[in-house]
Amino acid sequence: MAFPGPRVLVVGSGIAGLGAAQKLCSHRAAPHLRVLEATASAGGRIRSERCFGGVVELGAHWIHGPSQDNPVFQLAAEFGLLGEKELSEENQLVDTGGHVALPSMIWSSSGTSVSLELMTEMARLFYGLIERTREFLNESETPMASVGEFLKKEISQQVASWTEDDEDTRKRKLAILNTFFNIECCVSGTHSMDLVALAPFGEYTVLPGLDCILAGGYQGLTDRILTSLPKDTVAFDKPVKTIHWNGSFQEAAFPGETFPVLVECEDGARLPAHHVIVTVPLGFLKEHQDTFFEPPLPAKKAEAIKKLGFGTNNKIFLEFEEPFWEPDCQFIQVVWEDTSPLQDTALSLQDTWFKKLIGFLVQPPFESSHVLCGFIAGLESEFMETLSDEEVLLSLTQVLRRVTGNPQLPAAKSVRRSQWHSAPYTRGSYSYVAVGSTGDDLDLMAQPLPEDGTGTQLQVLFAGEATHRTFYSTTHGALLSGWREADRLIHLWDSQVEQSRPRL
Repeated sequence: MAFPGPRVLVVGSGIAGLGAAQKLCSHRAAPHLRVLEATASAGGRIRSERCFGGVVELGAHWIHGPSQDNPVFQLAAEFGLLGEKELSEENQLVDTGGHVALPSMIWSSSGTSVSLELMTEMARLFYGLIERTREFLNESETPMASVGEFLKKEISQQVASWTEDDEDTRKRKLAILNTFFNIECCVSGTHSMDLVALAPFGEYTVLPGLDCILAGGYQGLTDRILTSLPKDTVAFDKPVKTIHWNGSFQEAAFPGETFPVLVECEDGARLPAHHVIVTVPLGFLKEHQDTFFEPPLPAKKAEAIKKLGFGTNNKIFLEFEEPFWEPDCQFIQVVWEDTSPLQDTALSLQDTWFKKLIGFLVQPPFESSHVLCGFIAGLESEFMETLSDEEVLLSLTQVLRRVTGNPQLPAAKSVRRSQWHSAPYTRGSYSYVAVGSTGDDLDLMAQPLPEDGTGTQLQVLFAGEATHRTFYSTTHGALLSGWREADRLIHLWDSQVEQSRPRL
């Protein structure tokens, strides 16, 4: 009995994989489709969890650029997951430039507050320099390789002009600027801006709109996509071991059928397919690409995987009995006075990891508790993952007592944190264009196999945020990439149907 329609496997049920599956299921060719998910739940790096009497986001936090051109915003609106404010035209027209808003409270490591005026002055300087990085877009040669080097060179020149400031003011300005470097590391998902390539940095595109959250949890969006798929489309706890491609595979379950791809799972299952869409994170590919594909990937694609950056950005949630912050406070920023972006500190992570923490976002009110969310990126973030909950809680209690100047500040009741670098099927948070790579490498990531056009077309396709040249690191980039690969297959099938029609 001939197998009806093309057999498609999607590896990974993040928003890219789910988006691809949803679009393919709605096509008239009605492919036989299965999504293979390595973990026990869908959503990938979108992960909402009920705790502290509310919902916390361990993964994606905001819809970045919630406006008409953002498909994640459009889907969330369609599913009724957004409130009036988020849906307002006024909200959609706000142009943030992709920069984090100024905090409500700014504390320094000496236990004193930092003036908003000084913070605003340094923000204007820093983000002005970030905007200037766009001058190097598409330049074949840049004066330096990284964004970090450019920023530091320009800041050094600025420091020379601070002639009217006393030594303490100059040091405080540099400490504030160091905080902005740490914020940008969180935004870019990198350990250091010295690792982020200067020339392609401006290719990342910021959509208009004031970043917004989904009050019921971001995972409500992926859950809605999941429930729209035919029953049992997604197989959970089904990690893939190797994708064998460019072959001629036959399986007893499909007599008379020959397939160009065979997906071998960790549990021994062997699943033949005409097409496979790979949506696993770049961090996983970096660790497993040598064994994940047979034959190995073409040299250029393998090199792109190695060259592109993939870093870690984690969150630490702290639950308190009572708030120690002002009622209208939205973000508490922490400035470490002994730091400067112009100085390299080689202190042990054990003693200093918490200095990479950019501050704390005040969570919306929960039922009976008050919650802060800290953000931390880089090697310090990865080190934090190795500590126990008790060690993290102790360290951050000491930090908060120090910056508030209140040694009696009650400790948090409990802690919940993400650990994305330790997650075996993720190995980090999201991608960036690293020194030595370009936007072309993101395009190479998206190229289907086989690349030379021999054999069956579109055997292995690639989606995920690290395959989108201008929206990498975002959920909308991931969703668009999933739709892109679904459309690629649909176009192939439609053209095959057209070619098979008898000519009059």
